Amino acid sequence: MRPSRLAASAALLVVSVAVSPAALAQSKLTELPPTYAPGDKGLKWGGCPEGLPKGCQLAVLNGDPAKPGADVFLKLPGKSRVPAHKHTSVERIVVVEGDLSLTYDGHKPMAVKRGTYHYGPAEAVHEAQCVSAQPCVLFISFEKPVDLIQTPMAAAATSGTKPGAATASTTEKKPKKGGC
Repeated sequence: MRPSRLAASAALLVVSVAVSPAALAQSKLTELPPTYAPGDKGLKWGGCPEGLPKGCQLAVLNGDPAKPGADVFLKLPGKSRVPAHKHTSVERIVVVEGDLSLTYDGHKPMAVKRGTYHYGPAEAVHEAQCVSAQPCVLFISFEKPVDLIQTPMAAAATSGTKPGAATASTTEKKPKKGGC
């Protein structure tokens, strides 16, 4: 039994030596991957799609918002409000600057402070407010193409008690591609 173990070990050694140079060649970077901070001069900030507050800005960090896997910075003006909406994709959010209040339909608002990670489920109706005087900058990563589907909060529409809530409607507006 000992010779077969020795033969198996020798074969494994030969295979790993043969594979190692190819694996090493593939891992060598020709240029460094991107790294961004909200204040970087190289960022290309653009306007936001309809449904987001006036003065909002969006910077694409990686990928294409019309395709799966985009990462963006979203900058909301201080004290601004994002009306009720949903996305077909999950959102992975990190608050980079400012303080955010986030409310999901049927739930109490939650504070999402600077440095906090938040997972936003797909199709979950929610609204947000930048509660700080300074702008809120959010890093958001999407699995699917980025969209914004304006959708009223059902709990607010049925109770009629939430101030500033979207009016009741049984239809949803068409999704806006390329924004959050």
